[in-house]
Amino acid sequence: MRDKTAKIEMAMLAAVAVATIVSAVKPHSVAVWVTEIFWSLGLLAILLLTRRSFRFSLAAYACFLVWMMLQTIGAHYTFELVPMDWFKVPLGLARNPYDRIAHFTVGWFAFPFAELFFRKGWVKSAALAAFFAVMTVVAMAGLWEIVEWQYAVIDGGDAGAAFLGSQGDVWDAQKDILCDTLGSICAAVLFVNLCRNKVNAQSRASRSG
Repeated sequence: MRDKTAKIEMAMLAAVAVATIVSAVKPHSVAVWVTEIFWSLGLLAILLLTRRSFRFSLAAYACFLVWMMLQTIGAHYTFELVPMDWFKVPLGLARNPYDRIAHFTVGWFAFPFAELFFRKGWVKSAALAAFFAVMTVVAMAGLWEIVEWQYAVIDGGDAGAAFLGSQGDVWDAQKDILCDTLGSICAAVLFVNLCRNKVNAQSRASRSG
């Protein structure tokens, strides 16, 4: 079982590596690519460096993987220009929804955060771990919007505007934070339910044994 898990983890790592290499081929903006890919590779480095001290579940790693894959795609095209007409046109959307989708998957970080808080024993229940995980994601979302704002101000050019990705929406930051929050709530509910199912399964096993 451990060997199978290790193989799946290696497959995830390979997927991120391939996606990063492919996204580096003729990106729309080299400056935006470097800036966006920095966060994906930074997260990957943190996960690799901390793997011995704390190894997340496959489900938690999958939450990170989905975001990293979307991040590499956004880095290649810039989030505003990712081809999404197949989704945008049928729904009659005024702007490219890719950035919102990516922010929703950022909310999935609540799952590994809750797993970390609970397994480390920093909180006494899965529900409390989920609550603090959601709060952590919301705080991160707010900090990220500040980073985007400052980068756009410092750059002052097309790369800064592309990184900000507001697409003319004055409420872009607030809507991004909302997407992060909704994603984190979904992930937190999933975490609590999985923990509850695990406890119930162990209880049934002990009674039958």
